[in-house]
Amino acid sequence: MGKSAVFYFIMKGKWIMFHKMTIAGLERHLPLCPLNEELNIAGFVIFGDPELTTACAKELLEKAPEYDYIITAEAKGIPLAHEMARLQNNEKYFVARKKPKLYMTGVFESTVNSITTKGEQKLYLDKADAELMKDKKILIVDDVVSLGESLKAVEKLVNDAGGIVCGKMFILAEGDAAKRDDIIYLEELPLF
Repeated sequence: MGKSAVFYFIMKGKWIMFHKMTIAGLERHLPLCPLNEELNIAGFVIFGDPELTTACAKELLEKAPEYDYIITAEAKGIPLAHEMARLQNNEKYFVARKKPKLYMTGVFESTVNSITTKGEQKLYLDKADAELMKDKKILIVDDVVSLGESLKAVEKLVNDAGGIVCGKMFILAEGDAAKRDDIIYLEELPLF
């Protein structure tokens, strides 16, 4: 596990609590966000951080099983899936979308109740992408796994498409997710 610590500093006249940790050899400060009166989670976002995205993609690829395609859930896993595919010279990767798009030839759908998004959501996969997945080894990647609800929804889409889930990889495993033996991750992320 990487080095981590909790610290406070003043931002806009208020004390803010952060979790400092090392991920893929890089130090980052994650703001603590309240889920309820008793529980905070560290906010981890790779959007806008190409240095961290590339470092994480490289480390995950070193641990990745053999695969045909990568899939991720919209939205925070997209930079990671893109960078992993780019580094491996993959021709394509898939994104399970939050809403059907006009260009989709039809859709598969799956329901998800994510810890970081209020309410029930659905994930959608284009039927054209599903056809490419049939009988192929599919690697699921995302930034963080916590309760695993988004993961279940993506797994369902892959299975419904006739794909074979060959691995499930994450940058961070939050809370009890770090105890799972069916995932690969870089670092543990505690709950606060």
